[in-house]
Amino acid sequence: MKIAVTGGAGYIGSHTVKLLTEEGHNILVIDNLYNGHREAVPDNATFIKCDIRDIENLKEIFNEFKPEAVIHFAAFIEVGESTKNPLSFYINNVSGTLSLLSTMEETGIDKIIFSSTAAVYGNPKTVPIPETEPVKPINPYGQTKACVEKALKDISQFSNLKYVSLRYFNAAGADPSGLIGESHNPETHLIPLVLKTAKGEREQISIFGTDYPTPDGTCIRDYIHINDLAKAHLLALEYLMSGGESNVFNCGYGKGYSVREIIDMAKKVTEKDFKVVEEKRREGDPAILVADSKKLKSILNWKAEFDDLEFIIKTAWNWELNRRF
Repeated sequence: MKIAVTGGAGYIGSHTVKLLTEEGHNILVIDNLYNGHREAVPDNATFIKCDIRDIENLKEIFNEFKPEAVIHFAAFIEVGESTKNPLSFYINNVSGTLSLLSTMEETGIDKIIFSSTAAVYGNPKTVPIPETEPVKPINPYGQTKACVEKALKDISQFSNLKYVSLRYFNAAGADPSGLIGESHNPETHLIPLVLKTAKGEREQISIFGTDYPTPDGTCIRDYIHINDLAKAHLLALEYLMSGGESNVFNCGYGKGYSVREIIDMAKKVTEKDFKVVEEKRREGDPAILVADSKKLKSILNWKAEFDDLEFIIKTAWNWELNRRF
């Protein structure tokens, strides 16, 4: 199939593009490289530098390439930054997506897979979190993703548009090839920060809160290997192309690891000790965020292949030691 991938030079986007090209699909990556890396795009995918808010340029690209579907990753993702510059997040994440949807409608593309987030749930009452949990985001980043989900639902109800919204939990690890991996600037995710500490690029790693109602007192999160997450996009694409109705799926393993468990496993994998500092809780950090992914398994027939914390951190460490960008 001919698939356009916005934000395909980013972390999750590049791993998904790699999988799609390996499956024989004709992939066009559209990325403005604000957060993405040209080096992350495989040679057998076409790359065009373009901002999705540039409607005229995007229209020309779609008319020439004629994609059968769009996988939409392009967005700002940093929660902390969203509280400092909420307007930029709404302009990029919401307005950008509306520009994309407008161009899709104008050029006759009626299928989209949307990169959403568990942040739409805010502080959930039910854990593991089902897709039926109320959408109550507590920060501008989560709000922008919830806004797009609402727009997709409304538009699809009164048009030919069909969508799948994938609500990611904590994407982690790297492709075992070592060719691509996580590369954010600034980096805010726990596993790469821990590994940068092990590597000596950081003086210490902080644990924010040790008095949570969890077995070791630290927050628990559901970490899904990046290649298992990429596979969910492939299955969502096949689902839509075979006539599936618009739907929403959680992407996670249904279990979590604490901050201490991540740090301890990183020390084991890297065979390095490093300084760990205990600090106060951060505002807005729920104790436990774990996905109920039964729907993903039952409807899309998704099966986890890399559900192993040691493997996740080994692949991330391999990337960190040999990173190309």
